[in-house]
Parts: sequence; structure tokens; C-alpha cells
Amino acid sequence: MPELPEVEVVRSGVEQHLIGRTVAAVEVLHPRAVRRHVPGAADFTGRLVGTKIMAVRRRGKYLWFDLSDGDAVLAHLGMSGQLLVQPPEVPDERHLRVRVRFADAGPELRFVDQRTFGGLSLAELVEVDGTVVPTTVAHIARDPMDPLFDVADTARRLRSRRTEVKRVLLDQTLVSGIGNIYADEALWRVKLHGTRPADRLTAAQARGVLTAAAEVMADALRAGGTSFDALYVNVNGESGYFSRSLDAYGREGEPCRRCGAPLVRESFMNRSSFSCPSCQPKPRARRR
Repeated sequence: MPELPEVEVVRSGVEQHLIGRTVAAVEVLHPRAVRRHVPGAADFTGRLVGTKIMAVRRRGKYLWFDLSDGDAVLAHLGMSGQLLVQPPEVPDERHLRVRVRFADAGPELRFVDQRTFGGLSLAELVEVDGTVVPTTVAHIARDPMDPLFDVADTARRLRSRRTEVKRVLLDQTLVSGIGNIYADEALWRVKLHGTRPADRLTAAQARGVLTAAAEVMADALRAGGTSFDALYVNVNGESGYFSRSLDAYGREGEPCRRCGAPLVRESFMNRSSFSCPSCQPKPRARRR
């Protein structure tokens, strides 16, 4: 699942190509691609045609286009969704789901999704805490790279949770944008095990892990995101290469770059967690 850096790479690429352009035609080639737009494909295409793309924004893992009519197109990439900007003469991709053509007859926007877990939908915009967002993501918290993100307040609320720190980092209503990969990377940087109870963290540790998450995602953004296969690409179809710089995630059995101990993989919420058993010791069990 793309996390904040991967979505931001796509957002910035789309922004460079689409701002100020007017939609001339929309083709929905697979109904699942607009299943989140409850009124259906015909309503989606009819309302989108004639609008101008005013801005391309993101909160956490969520991406949307502000439209000239006051609504927004929310893009959910799912596990394999791609937003590509292609010249009209380029042959259709095998898993092309939605095509958006523009009045200037220039490059078109294509939504490609092999597994069809992602999709596009129209949503109204609302103001939440001084920021305008689509109604469907109004419950999503600010992310650590948001200029208005309050590290101290988020750290305080993180420490109030009686659950594992990694679970809290993945809670998009507390802090958005962090997924399994960057949670493991942030925890490695601050030498905390993911099962450490959040309410046992010191204020400095809570602030530290949030700061580490912001730093590792900024590093990943500079590298174009993390790609493990051909499913995550930018708008030009290119993969990111931050996977080469990961310190914990996916490195089971490899030496810790800090102490040399072999990294371990543990089951976590039907996924995997990667950590250093020496640098990130498991916490002691709570006393009954």
C-alpha cells in the first residue's frame, strides 16, 4: 500500500501536468474504478466534464484534485493504483480503468489499477481545523510533514493510548501517512520495539518517534518513494528507489546497520514487523 512519500511523489507529478486544464471527456473503462462514487459512472463523468483542475492536494495517504465547481476528485490508489500522465497516442495500458482527456488536446490522465482496489470519486470540500479537505477524509489527521502538524500535541495524545506504539502510529485518525514500512523505519531510528506500550513512552520518546517518521519519509520522498515491484510508479511510470536505503523493513536476517545483529521479522496484524533484537529489545510484560 503506498504511504505518504509515494502518494506525495504522485501528487507533485500530477500537479506539474494538470493545474489549470479543463476536462473535455472522461471514460470509465471498469465500473469498480468509480464504485466509491455512489451515484455511478455516468454521474461521475457528467459532473467532471467542463470543470478545471485548480489544485492537487494530499493529506497523509489521500490525494485529491480541487475542481473549479467547488468539488474535488478523490483518488484512492489502493494496492496497485497508478495515476499516469500520457500523450494521447501512447497505447492503452493493460489495466487502464479511467481516462481523462483535456480541452487542450495535450497529455491525458490515466488511472491504471491491476487489482482494482483503488478508485476515483467526487466529494464535497469542507473546512476542518482551518484546512479545506474532502468530506470523505475529514476524519483523517494531519501528517508529520504538514506545516500545521503539532508534534507536542500528537505526542501527548499518542501517550494516552493503552496499546502498542506501532498500532498507534498506524492510526490515521491520530497521525496520517505512516504505514507499515515507515513505522518500522521510524521505530528502528529511535530504538523502540513496536510492541512497546504507547502509554509507557516518555514525552521525549513520543516526540522522537514522530520526528523520526517525518525524517524517514522526507528521505524516502527525495528518493522517489519505495518500490518493491512494478505496481508503485510515479506519473511517468518510473519506480522509486528508497527500498535500497531501508534500515529495517524487509531485511530479515540481514545485519543491523547500527550494531550488526541479524534483523528479525515478527507477525503483526496480518502483516510483518522488522526490527533489531539488540537495538530494539522487546518490552517487559505489564504486571497484573
